[in-house]
Amino acid sequence: MKRNLFHAALAAVFALCCMPSFSQTIPDPATPDATYKFAEKDGQELFLDDYLPHGASENALDVQSKPTIIFVFGGGFKSGTRDGELYRRWFRMLLDRGYRVVSIDYRLGLKDADKAGLGQVKQIHNAVEMAVDDLVSATEYLIAHAGELMIDPGNLVISGSSAGAMTVVQADWELSNRAGSADRLPKGFRYAGVISFAGAILSDSGMISYRNEPDPTLFLHGTVDKIVNYNQIRVPFIRYAFFGSSRIAKLFSKNGYNYSILRYKDHGHDIANSMIETFPEQIRFLEANVEGGQKRVVDALLDDPAVPVRGGAQNRKQLYAD
Repeated sequence: MKRNLFHAALAAVFALCCMPSFSQTIPDPATPDATYKFAEKDGQELFLDDYLPHGASENALDVQSKPTIIFVFGGGFKSGTRDGELYRRWFRMLLDRGYRVVSIDYRLGLKDADKAGLGQVKQIHNAVEMAVDDLVSATEYLIAHAGELMIDPGNLVISGSSAGAMTVVQADWELSNRAGSADRLPKGFRYAGVISFAGAILSDSGMISYRNEPDPTLFLHGTVDKIVNYNQIRVPFIRYAFFGSSRIAKLFSKNGYNYSILRYKDHGHDIANSMIETFPEQIRFLEANVEGGQKRVVDALLDDPAVPVRGGAQNRKQLYAD
């Protein structure tokens, strides 16, 4: 098994290194084809933008032939929007490959926070749960309107950046355990896959486990990320614990779950916004693990010059300083 993982990792590194850099050809931002209000909570209207691949509006079969990608934006549960320019450039790339994209709002539980350290872990957990609740509401809306929107509710992939990545990984964990807001989803419902750009699980009950097998998951994370921790933080004397991509992947490996993890050497939280540069591996995961139903396990440590180290906040103190 270890030998197979080693060969898979080498193959992934070789493939990524030999592909042209997508950062050199940045696509124009996509424009949504429609916007729908999916919920109203705490006096806030929540909307989703629906982006259709070319020709999809004329042919229901074309719409449903590939997964619909539900996207949850980043911003530390403090800021961000569903229609950020970087995201919409990435959406264009997905649309050009035939994928439909739905980008959603969620309530920002830390909108007024000026810090988000261990002392605020309860508030952070509440913000995560609010975002998961809104993702579940968006999913319920898509399921309820699947016929008129021509969406296959059994073919939904959830993806997210930073806070959005925490949201989708947390939601899949809760769905696997039929816990929290995810328990509202129909019995037997599963997402087709999960793509996490620097995500984590924040547990309020110590060590995590999965009662039912999680959905196929692609983790992308920088090894020195100090905003959403790459490994784990267990806080003494309280029940909360952070489990980053590396720690979750260890659990996935132990239990034989369907996943891939790309560990970007010496990268921090910039990997949360690496959608364009890491696009080839996203497509490989979608085509093999999700559409192809393969249990393709890749665990690779990458030092890839095609993925630049961007600026921006390097830790939570900087992120919440504004």
